[in-house]
Amino acid sequence: MSAVAEALETLKAEFAPEQAAREREEASAADARQFVIFHVEGERFGVSLSEVQEIIRVPEVVRMPLSPVSLEGLANLRGNVLPVLNLRQVFGFPAVLNDDSTRVVVLNHERPVGLIVDRMANVVTVEPDRIEQASTIRSSIDVDFVSGMIKETDGRSMVIILNSRQIVGNEFVGRLDRAASASHDSAQAAETREAGSEAADAEEDQLVSFEVAGQEYAFPIEMVKEIVQLPDHITEVPNTAGHILGVITLRNRLLPLVSLRAFFGMRQEPLTEANKVVVIALDDSGDASVGVVMDSIRAVLRVKRDEVEEVPELLRGRGDNIASICRLDEGRRLVSVLSADSMFDRAEIDKLRQSGDEDMSASHLAAVTSTDAVDEEQFVVFRLKGEEYGVRIDAVQEIVRVPPELTRIPNTPDFIEGVINLRGAVLPVVDQRRRFRMEGVERNDRQRIMVFTLDGVKTGFIVDFVSEVRRIPLSAIAPAPELSEEQRRIIRKVANLEKEKRMILLLDVVQLLNADELRVMQSSMH
Repeated sequence: MSAVAEALETLKAEFAPEQAAREREEASAADARQFVIFHVEGERFGVSLSEVQEIIRVPEVVRMPLSPVSLEGLANLRGNVLPVLNLRQVFGFPAVLNDDSTRVVVLNHERPVGLIVDRMANVVTVEPDRIEQASTIRSSIDVDFVSGMIKETDGRSMVIILNSRQIVGNEFVGRLDRAASASHDSAQAAETREAGSEAADAEEDQLVSFEVAGQEYAFPIEMVKEIVQLPDHITEVPNTAGHILGVITLRNRLLPLVSLRAFFGMRQEPLTEANKVVVIALDDSGDASVGVVMDSIRAVLRVKRDEVEEVPELLRGRGDNIASICRLDEGRRLVSVLSADSMFDRAEIDKLRQSGDEDMSASHLAAVTSTDAVDEEQFVVFRLKGEEYGVRIDAVQEIVRVPPELTRIPNTPDFIEGVINLRGAVLPVVDQRRRFRMEGVERNDRQRIMVFTLDGVKTGFIVDFVSEVRRIPLSAIAPAPELSEEQRRIIRKVANLEKEKRMILLLDVVQLLNADELRVMQSSMH
């Protein structure tokens, strides 16, 4: 062997241990894992960094009924619906108020899910030999939630590695396959029930009624595009009739506003939050609309054709603004049905819109044009315990006031509040708060009974109050997070109105009572 070769062999022998150590370090680094560490109730927990999408402050949430106790609610995360779980509830720790340190760890599963933690700690890189597998752990926390432990270098403290998918799966109940077939059967049954009720519907008219100066009026529901709150600002238009309040912008379109009090020559009252704007379509296309300001909304009514009469000859005049009169409650309640065609001058309404258009920028007009083609659905929106819910308007039979007393029937299920007499028919009434397992409230004037048809039987549901009838773009409607079988059946979709910072839970009316509850209710009514 040459002197050069011998020198090389000597060098290799001297540096072999160091090279081997470096190789072991590189291999260890390649196998090392990164974890996001956080605190809950004084303990440290970690989830894999690869699962974490982001970390945010606790957002405002919409409470979801019929969901796990650990679900804090649904939040809006840049247009996406984010279910937020409270880890304290998951682990059975005492509840505490959120503070400046509280954070939500957003996990990037198939759909984002948020976990509320007390405070963040750090992000660490951990070598494999510092991770102890879950099979060797004995902890007070459910071991199914734990995938391992990180042993600290001091040999005394540890970090619990959470199996986040197991937590989410357990809390959000992965029972969806079993529910799918039941959902399909329910949908088919609903179609059968709807087909059976078409003949009865043909003998009825549906009206939206409202109050002006103590009198009740109505428009046919097919003419009502939506019902909205009175805006803070109304732009006045000079040289117009006295009943024209001005114009407002409603979803990027100019809407002329008319005071029904002024139109009928009644004494004017200051406008308040109680006033509502009923948006009336003046043609079949719905492009020409006018907003009619009412004192308050009364009800959505279904009236039989034999309860509708022509206006007596002596009352006709002023262009036949009243099309007919409904005699309800055996003639004790009279509702005047208005004729929009006779009341409003189409040329006058178009002129108002054109006057407003002159002040709109080209970009604004482009936005108006682009929204004309947006597909929408119409919903009746109501509130329960501060949260907003919606049902398709065609599912609402009518909306009526809650009477002072309901007749309670002995030995009926606790979800039945009682029965009322609705134009000669016995109507079972369910307290929707109780149905959603919410605490009850005392009866008040704002509460309403929304009447739906379930399995061929008209059934009323008491809600806190009905706020509006509105159109919602299909693009804003998404499937609701699947949190439990019962919730999945009843609350299938969510309307996420990001610009308005609102989230409306959309109910499937035919699923409000399950098959067993319907049978019990029907048997108790006979």
